[in-house]
Amino acid sequence: MATEHDIDPRAADDPRNVYPTDEQFYSADRPEHPVLPEDRPRGGGPAAPVKHRGTWATVAMVAGIILLILVGIALFP
Repeated sequence: MATEHDIDPRAADDPRNVYPTDEQFYSADRPEHPVLPEDRPRGGGPAAPVKHRGTWATVAMVAGIILLILVGIALFP
């Protein structure tokens, strides 16, 4: 690698090929004090337990879908 930014060595003297360092580039639009207060603090109290639907609800839903398919087949043979 000839230069830091892979510039063609024949164009190294061109003033358009002057690039800022990474620190200069990324600090250009930063505020004076870039540390912000935490908007969503970590930790806290215990989380509420996750409530899952019961097995009976799942069985009823699967049975309803199967029944709907069977009724559809029976009505439109």
